Amino acid sequence: MAGEVEDQLRAYVEYLRDLGVHDFYRRGEPVVFEEPVAAPVAAAAEVQPAVVKPVVAPARPVAVQQETKPDIFKPDFAESSIPKPVSFDLLAPLPASRLAAEARPAALKAILDEIGDCTRCPLAYAGRHTIVFGEGDPSARLMFVGEGPGADEDASGRPFVGKAGQLLNNMIGAMGLTREQVYIANIVKCRPPQNRVPEPGEANTCSQFLLKQIDVVQPEVIVALGATAATYLLGVKQSLAGLRGQWHGCRGAKLAVTYHPAFLLRDPRQKAEAWKDLQMVMKEMGLKAPAKG
Repeated sequence: MAGEVEDQLRAYVEYLRDLGVHDFYRRGEPVVFEEPVAAPVAAAAEVQPAVVKPVVAPARPVAVQQETKPDIFKPDFAESSIPKPVSFDLLAPLPASRLAAEARPAALKAILDEIGDCTRCPLAYAGRHTIVFGEGDPSARLMFVGEGPGADEDASGRPFVGKAGQLLNNMIGAMGLTREQVYIANIVKCRPPQNRVPEPGEANTCSQFLLKQIDVVQPEVIVALGATAATYLLGVKQSLAGLRGQWHGCRGAKLAVTYHPAFLLRDPRQKAEAWKDLQMVMKEMGLKAPAKG
């Protein structure tokens, strides 16, 4: 009879082990089992058939689970993991010489050909219709750099053609110039969804092409329109208030910072401040505002 009891207990343990393997795959973690100990057998008549009951492991405190099983899939958005902007002056050596004026249109076309149907960053898959390269005089003395294309620009393939572009045209005219006499481009050449600010990875990916455009045109003065343009051209994160009203350097040109025309449309009170920035540029370039008729 004792042999039968031992066989029953052995079968019971094997059953529990089999059940544990099953639970491991079903729940994703092993179950802790306690092997039962047979009570002393007083007499054969007192021995009762063993009742098979699975032993459930006690629940562990949540705090212990968090300590012993950290969530390795939780993304780490530490500040150090976000790409930091680098000044255009540090991205590549400055050109050893200036391109001849007659060679600049072809050089700009070569950059556009290099971009191709760009898929280098997520903006290519975020609803972009057209790559907005830039336009203007390849030998312009003055260059404007904005943030990125909007809906109108994405549809037409030209920078600053919407309401903000119309205001920029007025600003250029107030300086005594025409749109055809300057060069206009953006930090990114594809429209960000809902006109959001370009992500650092997007801006850094596209910077190589804007840098080449600047090196071909080689303007005397660059005007950064808004904080995003200033951030990536200069490689600094600073408020417009701290950047405006002084000269900076970028690829051999003097750089001034002012408000983006889209911001001026939202807050027309700042137009007078933007005009001060443009007057600083005009003085540097020897420009005079056209006489009022």
